Amino acid sequence: MSVELKKRAAARALEFVEPGMRLGLGTGSTADEFVRLLAEKVAAGFDVIGVPTSERTAALASSLGIRLATLDQLPELDLTIDGADEIGPQLALIKGGGGALLREKIVAAASARMVVIADATKVVDPIGAFPLPIEVNPFGLASTRGKVIAAGADLGLAGEVKLRLKTDGAPFVTDGGHFILDASFRRIPDPMSLSRALFEIPGVVEHGLFLGLATAAVVAGADRIDVLTP
Repeated sequence: MSVELKKRAAARALEFVEPGMRLGLGTGSTADEFVRLLAEKVAAGFDVIGVPTSERTAALASSLGIRLATLDQLPELDLTIDGADEIGPQLALIKGGGGALLREKIVAAASARMVVIADATKVVDPIGAFPLPIEVNPFGLASTRGKVIAAGADLGLAGEVKLRLKTDGAPFVTDGGHFILDASFRRIPDPMSLSRALFEIPGVVEHGLFLGLATAAVVAGADRIDVLTP
């Protein structure tokens, strides 16, 4: 997604924001563009308060002068704006490429509405070409990975399930202190069944299937911006 498309999608999503809102602020390069545009409005006197979904977003928003709170301070939010790695039918999402899926889902679930920002290449049917991030407890990693593979196989899904690593070869660690398994299933025709199966695995903390959470998606193409609804 080009920076220009990200900015255009973020600008359109900003139209959903009203003064006084309690906003969930997403994580990732597209969400960053929204935060920057929001900060420009805040600097001009627009009053909102944000709940960031990651330490990265918190640092960016704070540096730009956006007033922040925690979800404990504001347990109910009006709107969350976030990116997505894939958008499927009924606005089923794959998220977590940036590693913040657990906090992103908690914030989205606390919001009355969730608007997703993406470019047209992210709209797919079915979802699954983007590796599904699965946040797991480091304890018993090999066992958990094996059960994830088996759960996928029971649903006819196959593909590499590998531990996410940093550039130095060490495991990627989420803000919550967990690891991430990236499952390359390629096609997930029944995301709800996979969601249920993954949640039955004790070592799985959360997964990147966001189902029934997005209320709209702002999709930027080369010559148009579409707003999709479930």
